[in-house]
Amino acid sequence: MNRAANRAASRAANRAASRGATAGRPAPVTARGQATRRRLLDAAEAVFGELGYERASIGEVTRLAGVAQGTFYLYFPDKKAVFVELVEDLGHRLRRHIADAVRAGTGRLEVERLGFEAFFGFIGQHRDLYRIVRQAEFVDEQVYRRYYRRLADGYARGLARAAAGGEVAAGLDPESLAYCLMGMGDFLGMRWVLWEGRPPPPHAIEALLTLVRQGMAVPGPPVGGTG
Repeated sequence: MNRAANRAASRAANRAASRGATAGRPAPVTARGQATRRRLLDAAEAVFGELGYERASIGEVTRLAGVAQGTFYLYFPDKKAVFVELVEDLGHRLRRHIADAVRAGTGRLEVERLGFEAFFGFIGQHRDLYRIVRQAEFVDEQVYRRYYRRLADGYARGLARAAAGGEVAAGLDPESLAYCLMGMGDFLGMRWVLWEGRPPPPHAIEALLTLVRQGMAVPGPPVGGTG
């Protein structure tokens, strides 16, 4: 492995360790340890999503992960710790998924469309996300707020850049706008992905993007046919 690859691997390990510190245990640096921790988080997602925080148990998590219960404590000190880390992990993965998707966007309306589609796709793959995040308000309110603030912060930065480039109407507060847009996406995702088990249909996407285009005064052709 060359020096550049070594540096990249070291940075990735440090980022993982930083995220893991929120749960009270340093994230493992070995591939085997990372894989075990990933299995525990994936199992926790399924267990908390199905049973809810109060009814979920460490035993259920380890059983689904296929590891001994004692192994759990090498990675997390208690049930709350794995729940908190799960919310942090899902938030990080969602933000990364959206960021990767919108890189191909050539204008603000296209960026919005790609971002919403990425969000709907992610929650289609993680159908328990809504329930888990909403439980976080009662398990650890700071974690609950941080989940939304981190999502909104990145969104607001992109909107601010778009406004500076003349792609969004001047005078709109980027943070407020980010929360408005997140709210629209959240409820459309609930209506179609969560309740119907499918992405929002073309007419729903068209309505969403029409609101985005007219509300933010985004330059470009009419939305029709983008779904």
